[in-house]
Amino acid sequence: MITLKNDYLTVKINPLGAELTSVMDNESHLEYMWQADQAFWGRHAPILFPIVGRLQDNQYRVDDQSYTMTQHGFARDREFTIIDQTATQVSLELSADDQTRALYPYNFILTLSYELVDHQLKTHATVTNPDETPLYFSFGAHPGFNVPFGGAPADFTDYQVTVSPKQTYQRVPLVGPYSDTQHSVPLDLNQPLLLDHALFDHDAQVLTLNGRETTVMLSTPKDDHGIALTVAAPYLGIWSPYPKQAPFVCLEPWWGLADDVQATGDLTSKVAIHHLAAKQSFAASYQVTYF
Repeated sequence: MITLKNDYLTVKINPLGAELTSVMDNESHLEYMWQADQAFWGRHAPILFPIVGRLQDNQYRVDDQSYTMTQHGFARDREFTIIDQTATQVSLELSADDQTRALYPYNFILTLSYELVDHQLKTHATVTNPDETPLYFSFGAHPGFNVPFGGAPADFTDYQVTVSPKQTYQRVPLVGPYSDTQHSVPLDLNQPLLLDHALFDHDAQVLTLNGRETTVMLSTPKDDHGIALTVAAPYLGIWSPYPKQAPFVCLEPWWGLADDVQATGDLTSKVAIHHLAAKQSFAASYQVTYF
């Protein structure tokens, strides 16, 4: 396990999946991250690559050849290599090998970097195409946060998600696990979104951000602690498993979507897919402030 520490926070990252597993306040020992209780959801903050969400029938095609890949891709279950580390920063890398090519017929280099700066953890991802042919992929993050935060005199329904800028966002509905991008619906977030387990009875709330810098804060009026995630991504998912009464919420920056309900199965035409030309790189980042 990798440990990063400064005067305010101690962070733990597992090289398996480059997964953030703990963010703890040094003074109060408050744990912000979901601790992967298998009764609800056995992960903390998986990295989503080379797809976000689910494929129709877990299948897709490239050049008329079919491949099988399960929800959110394989990076979350692969061992990353540490390529650089200091007391407050670490970079990890995953590259293609025979096992990944059996699932995904592309060469790639995926680099994840975490950096602690005061009360903030910055996450930066780079996807590089080392080949002479185009690379098609999606990328996302899936961090889960305790609700309530450790020791808070509050329960799930005392928490709220505040989105800035305050406005009405377009929400992508999910039909089962699939995106229905043709029937986006407005979601008024001029006021905070009050948490309730039934909010997730049709899976995640998926906001269209259009790449505009957005801050999403998870907090409760009953406690001074919270988190604020800032990102400029195409989409952001808000999720907690339903009908389980799970004591956590995920705030998920996405550079991709689950297959559309009208998906053809061709990866090159998949909804929200990224196309990376030969020898080019793609960058994504977000930061979370813990208070």
